Amino acid sequence: MANAPRSTAPAPGAAPSVALVGAGPGDPGLLTLKAHALLATADVVIHDRLVGAGVLALARTGAVRIEVGKLPGGPSWRQADINALIVAHALSGARVVRLKSGDPGVFGRLDEEMDALDAAAIAFEIVPGVTAAAAAAASIKVSLTRRGRNKALRILTGQDVDGFAEHDWRGLAAPDAVAALYMGLKAARFVQGRLMLHGADPATPVTAVENASRADEKVVGARLDRLPEALAVAGVRGPAILFIGLRPRGALAALDDAAPSTLSLALASGSWA
Repeated sequence: MANAPRSTAPAPGAAPSVALVGAGPGDPGLLTLKAHALLATADVVIHDRLVGAGVLALARTGAVRIEVGKLPGGPSWRQADINALIVAHALSGARVVRLKSGDPGVFGRLDEEMDALDAAAIAFEIVPGVTAAAAAAASIKVSLTRRGRNKALRILTGQDVDGFAEHDWRGLAAPDAVAALYMGLKAARFVQGRLMLHGADPATPVTAVENASRADEKVVGARLDRLPEALAVAGVRGPAILFIGLRPRGALAALDDAAPSTLSLALASGSWA
């Protein structure tokens, strides 16, 4: 029969498989077509806490949705339990989408989940997503690399399994360095101290983009030497990307004399003081 609806039941005897899918930063319009198609046919969607409601709404009606969130300072799923959950549902014959905020390969603990699937002999595919740094840069209308400004972009995390993450601070303190810092809010004062200790200009611009691409997105900017205070005044709680060495396109050069409160509130409303 022409145009008959496609069955969403798992094929009898089908080999188990999992799709590890990037949900992007939150705006469902930034989801890839392939991710959309997989959500539309999934039996089970195992998703992060930060995956946007608009993206989850694209899942097949009747699909089981399981949030396996990691809440900073609060209850969190252990990664081993998430791995076991993915494997169990795949072995039951369900079409499983493991939906990860942003891109699964950027600070998404992708390797642990691939290792678990390999150990269980379960095939998987990876569907990349728009990572938060790319979405945040688009929001403030800047390029992450630019001839004559920066020949490299560093994508860093503010925290690792041992606490605040150490990096090549001397390289990051160079005048032309540009970096996108994930999970950097709690580490803001640590990062500020390390950079200035290694010679960074106190006036280095830093731009924070909270909830990039979402309706409640907020942009906050400051000089490096005023960064923690600016974030506190603006009430940034995350998730946020910190861009070291970048400011929004068209921003006025008023960083030198602006107080953190003035600067933060102006940026939150979409302009520089």
